[in-house]
Order: sequence, then C-alpha cells, then structure tokens
Amino acid sequence: MTRLPIAGQCLVLVVFVGISGVAAANEAQYPVAGITPYQRPANAPVITDFEKNTNWYAEALHGVTRPYPSSLRFLEDQGPWSTPFNRPGMLPPYDIRGWHRD
Repeated sequence: MTRLPIAGQCLVLVVFVGISGVAAANEAQYPVAGITPYQRPANAPVITDFEKNTNWYAEALHGVTRPYPSSLRFLEDQGPWSTPFNRPGMLPPYDIRGWHRD
C-alpha cells in the first residue's frame, strides 16, 4: 500500500479539520432538532387548514379500483403529515398502483 508523505498527511488533516470547523459553525446558526423532542420550537410552522378535496382523494387512491378495500379507510383520518401512500414509490415491477406508467 502506498502512503502519503508526512507533508501530504498533514495537509489532509488540516483540510479535514477546516471543513469540520465550517460545518460546526454552520450548524450553530440553526436550531438542532431532537434536543427537546417533547417541545415544539416556538417559531416552527403550523398547518392551520388542511382540506382533503376530491383531487386529494383521487391522488391518494391512484391505481386502486372500486370497491375500495376497507384497509384504505385510514385515509379518512390522514392528516397533512408526510405519508408514502399518496405519492409514487418504487419503479416496475413493484409499482402495483401504476404510478410510473406512461
């Protein structure tokens, strides 16, 4: 195995420490999530209105034929949080709902 000369090793170390310091300085400017998971940050955005109209249901039920299975009743309680059920997922052959068809 080829090793860097000592000057090269020092240069790599200096660059690594410099990059780490920049990353640490940037992180200090933003609040860190997870320090107090029981408390929502005071300036966090709040969703005040979430309407599930016919377009939302059409997107969420894309590729599912009527009669809709009772296992999809959870959509009635679905809120504005992130969910994998109303957006495209894996490509074929695993795309059973046809999200990626032309």
